[in-house]
Amino acid sequence: MEFHQSNKTDSFESPDFYQIDDLLSEEHLLIRQSVRDFIKKEVSPIIEDAAQNAVFPAHLVKKFGEMGLFGPTIPEQYGAGGLDYIAYGLMMQEVERGDSGLRSMASVQGSLVMYPIYEYGSEVQKQKYLPKLASGELLGCFGLTEPDFGSNPAGMQTKIEDKGDYYLLNGSKMWISNAPMADIAVVWAKNEQGRIKGLIVERGMEGFSTPEIHQKWSLRASCTGELVFDQVKVPKENLLPKADGLRGPLGCLDSARYGIAWGALGAAMDCYDSAKKYTLERIQFDKPIASFQLVQKKLAEMLTEITKAQLICWRLGMLKNEGKATTSQISLAKRNNVEIALKIAREARQLHGGMGITGEYPIMRHLMNLESVVTYEGTHDIHLLILGAEITGIPAFK
Repeated sequence: MEFHQSNKTDSFESPDFYQIDDLLSEEHLLIRQSVRDFIKKEVSPIIEDAAQNAVFPAHLVKKFGEMGLFGPTIPEQYGAGGLDYIAYGLMMQEVERGDSGLRSMASVQGSLVMYPIYEYGSEVQKQKYLPKLASGELLGCFGLTEPDFGSNPAGMQTKIEDKGDYYLLNGSKMWISNAPMADIAVVWAKNEQGRIKGLIVERGMEGFSTPEIHQKWSLRASCTGELVFDQVKVPKENLLPKADGLRGPLGCLDSARYGIAWGALGAAMDCYDSAKKYTLERIQFDKPIASFQLVQKKLAEMLTEITKAQLICWRLGMLKNEGKATTSQISLAKRNNVEIALKIAREARQLHGGMGITGEYPIMRHLMNLESVVTYEGTHDIHLLILGAEITGIPAFK
């Protein structure tokens, strides 16, 4: 569909109070600028219209592929970028600065579809799927969450049965980003022994359907749906041979949560930048509202939290590059950065007054989106418990 183009210029400037850019390479800065320019040109003019009308801008999938936004850390031999984790983080930061729904689409494609195929798949599977996923020719989704099992994925009821030359797949998945438009799904299911296995399910397989979830107040520019498997025959060669047990999907979630930590920071930056500019322009009592103490307090607190989150992201990215980042370290970053982004969005909404609830500014859209981001890929409270288990050695999940 044609999207209404906003005539408002995207003049975003990212804060860098602690000169963290000095820690980035020239390549990192170039990648960030190219993605920022892309978002300003391709996303900003249409995103409010897409969100208002709850339409996923599907034409951007191929453009994201051309920009190298899908699975940028996957090696070049599979059509991806072969970049480091700082570059990946900066990409997700800029994409979510544009919209959380579009970062969700990119995160799912890279961290939850390409990553498991690369990490757990056969060489044949890698050659078959990764280049087309990297280019955006194929769109993928990740089937883990079920209607009755979200924070407790080990309880999943989706099952596969070995039928000799194929697996018979039955069950359903819920709240799946990209599902309604996905060409393939990386699906997690239990075999007869109760072991969790990963399979690649392709659109067109008999008994496989992807009904869309409507009436969302959040991630409205993202397509979300269910995965339904009714006696689906999945060829044996579609099993991910190196995935066995819950470690498989949880490894994918670590990769996605890392990207979310950077992405949420991008949304926070956008809200701060908008609030700073608005309060300098908005005149009340014969002077800009930015001159009032309470407004300055809010802006100072926003900048402080953004700066702390930037340092967390940079250090976590370095640990990822060295292969040292732990699940609990990633949990801390995801939980903290989404929490501060939500708080900054709420404060920015107040600073914009009544205009903050309109599509004239990005604030309310970010705020609604972040209400999903704080829940998916591990809820705020679950990440606290992951850290609690790390601190005490006592898991409190059960």
